[in-house]
Amino acid sequence: MNKEAQEIRKKSVVQIRNKKASFEYFFVDQYTAGIVLTGTEIKSIRSGKASLADTYCYIVNGEIWVRGMNISPYFYGSFANHEAKRDRKLLLNRREIRRLEEATKAPGFTIVPTLVFIDGNGRAKMDIALCRGKKMYDKRQSLKEKEDKRELDRARKHY
Repeated sequence: MNKEAQEIRKKSVVQIRNKKASFEYFFVDQYTAGIVLTGTEIKSIRSGKASLADTYCYIVNGEIWVRGMNISPYFYGSFANHEAKRDRKLLLNRREIRRLEEATKAPGFTIVPTLVFIDGNGRAKMDIALCRGKKMYDKRQSLKEKEDKRELDRARKHY
């Protein structure tokens, strides 16, 4: 990821994270993809009414889709309001999709959304990661590191 892309993410007002993903998986490779949305979906995302809990990506016929992403119906929407948990298409280059498809054929690898944000042009983007699942002892190690960091921060504030 280049510096320009990181700055855009920092400036973005809307950032919906999948906090569970970093605990459950090791991130091998990361990509930024566009999302195909309807009118009321983008309005709900801009108001922060989306969730990435229990989401994953899959590839069908050279297209990548996200399943399980919940975007709440827009409050001011009419009869044309969107369905909350439908599959949404992601926009990536063919080369990137092929690379992801080859990688997910190996056992233990999957594609997981990590972040949804609004870019500088007002478009919704999603960071996805090629992930390898953690074992139970890896998860325990992650918890221990997190707890140690928290204690170190407390000690620094105290002195």
